[in-house]
Amino acid sequence: MKVEKVNDLERFEFGTAAAGRLNKASDLAGQRYQSERVAHWDGVADWMDSRRGFGRAYQRRLEAVYKFFVPEGSSVLEVGCGRGDLLASLRPGRGVGVDFSTEMVKRAQQRHPELNIVQMDAHALELDQQFDFIILSDLVNDLWDAQKVFEQISRLAVPRTRLILNFYNRLWEWPLSAARGLGMARPNLNQNWFTAEDISGLLELANFQIIRHREEVLLPLRLPPLSTVANRYLVKFWPLSLGALTHFLVARPARLAPSETKPSVSVVIPARNESGNVPAIFERVPELGRSTELVFIEGGSHDGTYEAIAKAIAEHPERQCQLLKQTGKGKGDAVRLGFHHANGDVLIILDSDLTVPPEDLPRFVEVLTSGKADFANGSRLVYPMEQHAMRFLNLLGNKSFSLAFSWLLDQPIKDTLCGTKALWRTDYEAISANRSYFGEFDPFGDFDLLFGASKLSMKILDLPIRYRDRSYGETNIQRWKHGWLLLRMALFAARRIKFI
Repeated sequence: MKVEKVNDLERFEFGTAAAGRLNKASDLAGQRYQSERVAHWDGVADWMDSRRGFGRAYQRRLEAVYKFFVPEGSSVLEVGCGRGDLLASLRPGRGVGVDFSTEMVKRAQQRHPELNIVQMDAHALELDQQFDFIILSDLVNDLWDAQKVFEQISRLAVPRTRLILNFYNRLWEWPLSAARGLGMARPNLNQNWFTAEDISGLLELANFQIIRHREEVLLPLRLPPLSTVANRYLVKFWPLSLGALTHFLVARPARLAPSETKPSVSVVIPARNESGNVPAIFERVPELGRSTELVFIEGGSHDGTYEAIAKAIAEHPERQCQLLKQTGKGKGDAVRLGFHHANGDVLIILDSDLTVPPEDLPRFVEVLTSGKADFANGSRLVYPMEQHAMRFLNLLGNKSFSLAFSWLLDQPIKDTLCGTKALWRTDYEAISANRSYFGEFDPFGDFDLLFGASKLSMKILDLPIRYRDRSYGETNIQRWKHGWLLLRMALFAARRIKFI
């Protein structure tokens, strides 16, 4: 494979053996900076042919974290790909690597012929493709103008794109310098020692929205089992997290204007022993988007709920409805059945007890269509509740678990068990396609969606609602049984999401 050339980048030489591709709009200082780094990384490529230093364990850990974020078969661009090992480890369906070092590009093409490796400067990305994931691993510390690079990347991103980057913690500046001085790590030129807040600000200037931030790698040496315990578990806890070697940030493109296209909406309504609430559902659920579909899943009631829904559908021919009979058990099974049969662009869950007012549903749709989030999660724990809406111990348990799950998912989730949630059909299909990572574990349906959305780095936004008293029937929540299930969910999430 030949090295691809980019016509509008000029070559400059400043007394070094190798020359680099430079952005012609850069000033002389920027050109010199880039040229020196091209020559440096060409030399590092030669150095890596015969030496590894002590960085292999660190690279292995980076690969594990990136594999968590990036599903196999995705389209992936790595800017600053070096020899291409990280990109290849992700097994992309379409993998493109960009690097400005001629020697690094040659080695990447030799090592990974299945990838498309392009010689190009990160400050002038001349690509006409878009990607599911764009990754920058230990690159921002070496850039002349990080904001400009982020702006270049934004042109290659669509709403579904996730930008994932990792960069060194400033606390490691001296230890890394000492290791390089002793020849224990690959050599580097002077670096930008950014904080996580610095990079977050630069991403916002380039119209990216931060989704999650996590620290990784406490012990960058292979010393099992100590390194395993330190890097998988201990680094997740404060204050040890302050000493992590690298920060990971995940961001999404920030939509600057709401979508002008109105989506179709399916409201999925699991119903078990809720016959008394059926007339109010038809009266109170508003028209949403360009069309609204009501999808009822009846779950083996003994109070005539199925018959009540069928009667109401017949009395309201103006409403688009489906009535499904659940064959499995649990609300989670009912939600999955309803989502499978729903036809809308937006999928919303509405509990048939109407403790979440149907009049609030337009707010959930607006969160998605505005681009503020990918997933709208109702929260009952912000406004004061009506007197009998939730028992005290249930409330205390919900608040405790909200803190745990916010930490586990790297996003603030105040109320995990509010039944009303909304997401795009395409995002649900992605969650469903990746469900094997978690398995069929959730009887509620809430965690299947929240965990799946977190795994795919979707932006989750809490939407406060006023939680109301029931007007008919009794709750299906069993305090102690379901509290134990919540604890199991937390432990499950820790194993599959946090301690990877």
